[in-house]
Amino acid sequence: MANRKGRRRRFGSVRQLASGRWQARYRDPLSGEMKSAPQTFATKTDAEVWLTTIEAEIVRGTYQAPDAGKVAFGQYADDWLKHRRLEDRTRERSEGVIRLHIKPTFGAGSVAAITTPRVRAWRTGLLDASVGEPTVVKAYQLLRAILNTAVDDELIRRNPCRITGADRYDVPERPILTVAEVYAVADAMPPRYRLLVLLAAFTTFRFGELASLRRRDVDLSRCVVFVRRAQSELQNGKLADKAPKSGAGVRSVAFPAELIPDVTHHLEHFAGAGQDGHVFQGPRGGLLRRSNFRDDWITARDKAGIHDGVHFHDLRHTGNTLASSAGASTRELMTRMGHSTTRAALIYQHMMSDRDQHIAGKLGEMIRHSRGEAGPEPSGT
Repeated sequence: MANRKGRRRRFGSVRQLASGRWQARYRDPLSGEMKSAPQTFATKTDAEVWLTTIEAEIVRGTYQAPDAGKVAFGQYADDWLKHRRLEDRTRERSEGVIRLHIKPTFGAGSVAAITTPRVRAWRTGLLDASVGEPTVVKAYQLLRAILNTAVDDELIRRNPCRITGADRYDVPERPILTVAEVYAVADAMPPRYRLLVLLAAFTTFRFGELASLRRRDVDLSRCVVFVRRAQSELQNGKLADKAPKSGAGVRSVAFPAELIPDVTHHLEHFAGAGQDGHVFQGPRGGLLRRSNFRDDWITARDKAGIHDGVHFHDLRHTGNTLASSAGASTRELMTRMGHSTTRAALIYQHMMSDRDQHIAGKLGEMIRHSRGEAGPEPSGT
C-alpha cells in the first residue's frame, strides 16, 4: 500500500499521495471549507512553500481561493450587464457586442481561464476578420470592464486586459463644411428640415437632441435653445426620450440672430402644436426618425454638390470648428457641446491652431499702431 504520510502544521497540512507526489490542503478563511492546492507537488518542501505563500496572502488580505475564478464567464457577463445602470440604447449596443464578439470566444469558459495571451489573440482575430476598429475597441472596453468587476469580486487577482492602446483608436478627421456649404445643403432640403440643418451647424446639437426639442425649449427673445433631453432609437424601432449623456448635456445654447426669421417661419409652419409640440416632426407629422430623414439628407447633400462622405453628424463638427474660429474658449466650447471634459474641446481648438497666426497678426497691428508704422518693413532695408 502506498505511503500516505501527513504532518500537523501551524497552517494547513501536506501529505504524500499514492503517486508519490505531495498534496497541500488548508482551511479557506472565507468559506471555512478545506481547500486543496490546484496542483500537486514533486516534493514535500514545494508543498510547504506553497502553503506558506497562501498563509502570507491571508495575513496581507490579498488572499483569493484557488477555485474562485471557475465561475462561468458567459453567465457572469450577463449578470454584470444586468446590474449596470445604462440607458436603453447603450444597453442594447453592449448586449450586441457581448453576444457577437465576446461570448463566442470566452463565453463557454471560466473567468479565470481568460489570460492576457488569449485576450491578445482574440483582439487580433476580430481585426483580421474585418470587424470595424471602433467595434473592436468597444468589445475590448467591455471585456476589460467586466473583468475589472471580477477583480473587485475577488474572482481573479488581476485583469488580463493589459494590451497597450487597445482601448482607443484614432478617429479619422471628419470633413468640415463652410458656411456657404451649410446653407447650400439647407436650401436643398425639404422645407420642414431646412432649420434642422441650420441648427445642427450653428448650435452643434446632436440629431437626438434636435429630434427631442419642444416649442418651449426655444426662446426667440434671447436667441437661445434649451437641451433638456435627447431622443434615442432602439433596434426594434422604439423611440424614447432620455437624459443627455452627462449632466453637462443639459444646457442652453445661443444661436445667431440671423436665424430668427428661419426659426420663426419653421415654428409657424412645421412644428407640433402647443408648448410641448415637437419642433421637428416626421413627414407625416409623427416623431422624427433617422430612418425617415436619411434619404432627404443624402438627396440634399448630393444636390448641393457636397462630398458623399459627409454625414449629418459632421454638421456638429462644423459648428464646433466655427465656434472655435470665432474665438470660443475651451470652457465655452465644452458648454456648447454638452461635454463635461476638455478633451473634445481641445481637439477643435487644435484644429484651429492657425488662429495663433491671426493673434500674432493682431499683436503686430498693435505694435505698428503704437510706433506709427503703416506695416512691416520689407526685409533688407
